[in-house]
Amino acid sequence: MRESSFAFAKLNISLDIVSKMDSGYHNMKMVMQTISLSDRVRIECVPGDGIIIKPGLSYLPCDERNIAVKAALAFFKNTGISGYQTSIEISKKIPVCAGLGGGSSDGACVLRMLNGMFGTNLGREKLESIGLTVGSDVPFCVSGGTCLAEGRGEILTDLVPLPQCHIVICKPAFSLSTPELFGRIRCEKIRARPDTGGIIEALGNGDLLSIARRMYNVFEDALPRGARDIAEIKYAFLDDGALGTVMTGSGPAVLGLFDDEMRAKLAYEHLRLKYKECYLTQPVGKQEIA
Repeated sequence: MRESSFAFAKLNISLDIVSKMDSGYHNMKMVMQTISLSDRVRIECVPGDGIIIKPGLSYLPCDERNIAVKAALAFFKNTGISGYQTSIEISKKIPVCAGLGGGSSDGACVLRMLNGMFGTNLGREKLESIGLTVGSDVPFCVSGGTCLAEGRGEILTDLVPLPQCHIVICKPAFSLSTPELFGRIRCEKIRARPDTGGIIEALGNGDLLSIARRMYNVFEDALPRGARDIAEIKYAFLDDGALGTVMTGSGPAVLGLFDDEMRAKLAYEHLRLKYKECYLTQPVGKQEIA
């Protein structure tokens, strides 16, 4: 059996941290969106044992540290299927360590693909449950679309889709440590939060400008001093006519939301002069579960 599919990146239209749970995880509240920027995932299953992965970049792990491998192992464990050697090949387009959920998207894609290849007919909820054992963003990435994500990210509520728009993503040439950012957060001291309710209402009204004006990510108040590029990118987006701009996830990628394609292209061209990793993309709806 051999198949290929796309693993779509995710964005955080908003990101709020409500509290810290007794488990040590944080209770999140996020509006999340799938976008057309994607990796290509190819899977081949033949009689045998083990999982072989070509992760697409030389520095990415080729063992159980790779979320795609974790996802395959979790699928076979939960379904009891054995006796197959599974080869996974990933063509990377989603930037790594950017806050775009590239690894989580790959893992979710593996779950969807194996579910279809083996005809196990696991529904969305079951795949999301398996995905949570792999990573906190995997449940959303299983089906994607436009969702409110709460808890660790596993409590998902479908929202009215984001209106058609143009999105530019720019990642500065450094990475941020997610554990370090969480360590900088004191939930009781967060001064500014996204208007999550207002975003949900604006989605219902199809009001892109109101959505853009309410975007916010509480991690932006916890950034280390060396992350000045994030603010510079946001200013550049606004100068080029973005309706709004925000850092996605734990960063450092920043998105600019546009209602005009030409302005989006202009912002992309301007930022590409300084930053290598820039992308033009659009919202994508929910993925089908075989």
